[in-house]
Amino acid sequence: MNQWDERYSKEDYHYGTEPNDFLRDHAASLLEHGKQPANILCLADGEGRNSVYLAKLGAHATALDISQVGLQKAQRLAQAEQVTITTEWADLSKTELPEQAYDGVVMIFCHLPRAHRPFLYEQIAKTLKPGGWFLAECYTPAQLGRGTGGPPSADLMLTAAEFYEAFQSFEVTHSQELVRSLHEGTGHTGAGAVCQFIAFKPA
Repeated sequence: MNQWDERYSKEDYHYGTEPNDFLRDHAASLLEHGKQPANILCLADGEGRNSVYLAKLGAHATALDISQVGLQKAQRLAQAEQVTITTEWADLSKTELPEQAYDGVVMIFCHLPRAHRPFLYEQIAKTLKPGGWFLAECYTPAQLGRGTGGPPSADLMLTAAEFYEAFQSFEVTHSQELVRSLHEGTGHTGAGAVCQFIAFKPA
């Protein structure tokens, strides 16, 4: 059992069942872009809170995660909320994503080692349709030592500058680093140092 299967094996939802606040603030307007219903990919979506929320907004949502336990709970959450989502097991450090398959990609607190992130960024750019959007919120190195959530190593943290560089061919519409209050289950609770990023693939 990997660490994520272990984390998600308890009865309650580790990061809660409500969507990430940053996603909630922007999802409706982003989903208005392109054809409806939008086809959205949620990376490292764990127990499914973000993909289920997008499905409730009318999107075709696919949740990828390395935890089968988490994905099973995602399907239970979808059933409870009376929506349908697609769940797929994936190791994002090496999983190839389909070309031009998605209208949007969501990356909420997906923390891969630095060495594996360039590959993931290439996959995100590849799998987005022209004009598609990418939304991310992740912890920055300033989160270390806060004890309010996030990985224990700076190697797993991200910055707005890293996103800018990785998606320099995209049109960036939102990019900032800030400390904000997080209330996501027991996993993220309290002031968190995060970077937020939204960008569109050239049409």
